[in-house]
Amino acid sequence: MPTLRQLEYLVTIADTGSFALAARAAHVSQQTMSQQVRALEARLNVQLFERSATGAVLTPVGRSIVATARRMLADARDIVTLAAGAAQGLSGTVRLGTTPTLGPYLLSSIIADLHRLAPSLRLHVREGIPEEQLRELSRGELDVLLGPLPMAGDELTVEPLFREPLQLVAALDHDLAAIAEPAPHDLSGHALLTLDPRHHLARQAAAIADRHGMTIAPDYYGTSLGSLHQMVASGLGLTLLPGLYLRSDAGGAAGLKPLPVRGWAEHRSIAIAWRRQSPMHAAFMLIAEHVQGCARRLLADAAG
Repeated sequence: MPTLRQLEYLVTIADTGSFALAARAAHVSQQTMSQQVRALEARLNVQLFERSATGAVLTPVGRSIVATARRMLADARDIVTLAAGAAQGLSGTVRLGTTPTLGPYLLSSIIADLHRLAPSLRLHVREGIPEEQLRELSRGELDVLLGPLPMAGDELTVEPLFREPLQLVAALDHDLAAIAEPAPHDLSGHALLTLDPRHHLARQAAAIADRHGMTIAPDYYGTSLGSLHQMVASGLGLTLLPGLYLRSDAGGAAGLKPLPVRGWAEHRSIAIAWRRQSPMHAAFMLIAEHVQGCARRLLADAAG
């Protein structure tokens, strides 16, 4: 049978595309890496890589084996976590992925609450593009993912948490800011600033812009909600900001006028997901409950 070490080397080479880079990442010599992979190929009686001076490319059977190897390595990590949890209760390090359009403005108070409830539980938070992080979750590189729907995967448990309003905002001196209750047709022709199109929020913004006759400003993609905030406050156009951002200390509405558009009810749905077979179900449910409770309190305060 292949060893876990050989499978780790195999996955690392697949991720880096190079024996040299993989050896460096694994802190072993390139000779050791090559020997272990050749031993694995001999044991399986298949060629896993096409080797060249420019790198290593997986063969078709190699791609299938790497996909299975990722699941096996994730299961092995889960076994270690399960054993640690059984011995110590709710403990260990959880790798939590989240989008920069949510995590920075919600997680700080939640992490403090979780630490009081489960002092041995550690959260390693990593921000990224939701679709990329969904793949990382499936491969076992993340343990749990907090972000906007849609999330999908046959091997995943997905728990919807709350609906977050999306607010249209403008600069304080924008023409629309002077209208007490803009009508939907008043938005036609105005420029809407968005994030990189890989973000769910950017794609949702494009759909909203299309419905209201607004145009997307392609030369001004924001790198964060904070950058959108600054660009709109300087008069470059309108944007959509999540309700939790506008309620947060890190975000807020300084220099902005939320536009009370007649009939406006745009929102996004936030969920949490993890691998169905993960032994950390109790920890993930605890995180889910606290995210849900905190978000709903903040949104209820805003509505009140």
